[in-house]
Amino acid sequence: MVNKIELVSFNLCPFVQRSVITLLQKNITFDIRYIDLSNPPDWFNAISPLGKVPLLQVDGEVLFESAVINEYLDEITPPSLHPEDVLQKAKNRAWIEFASDMIGNQYLMSIEKDTLAYEQFLNTIQSQFNILEKQLIHSPYFNGTEFSLADAAFAPLFMRYAVMQQQLNLNIIPENSALSRWSQALLGLPSVKQSVIPEFDQLFIDYLRNQGGCIMAG
Repeated sequence: MVNKIELVSFNLCPFVQRSVITLLQKNITFDIRYIDLSNPPDWFNAISPLGKVPLLQVDGEVLFESAVINEYLDEITPPSLHPEDVLQKAKNRAWIEFASDMIGNQYLMSIEKDTLAYEQFLNTIQSQFNILEKQLIHSPYFNGTEFSLADAAFAPLFMRYAVMQQQLNLNIIPENSALSRWSQALLGLPSVKQSVIPEFDQLFIDYLRNQGGCIMAG
């Protein structure tokens, strides 16, 4: 039996979104509480070891870090969103870490104010996408026909690039590529569409505009 679950969130956080996707994909009943990370409440500071979201509260216990949270959610609600093969499962976990690094680079690129550093981030991101593309030997998802935790890890990355492409004309993912097809498959899922607040696109662009980075000058 699944215990009462509450997710503590910031409404633009891609790492929170990973856990929301997993919760929705596995049909887990949960509550969500939004906070302002720029001015976090005292109760949050008291229970968050790293001062970051997501936090998952389960009957008074607290879990942090999205990959750990998703592993817990996966284990309490079979069937698993990991491959059965032990080696493939380990490889998926490694690529989830790769996704985390890509999300970090995406964020830094989106707020960078120095033109040279901005271009360097774009080059790094493109190189990472080239590496990732070589892993996409299946479709429509990372491992084939079954959605996995690896897909949940990358979906927030693709959603933000889709918004940047549509509203800022930032074209990083080539059309008709394996990356593009994977992105479209993920962004078409109800669990991904419903993993953000309705006004996400505008809030995300407003956030980037307020940062004043090079991305808004393109």
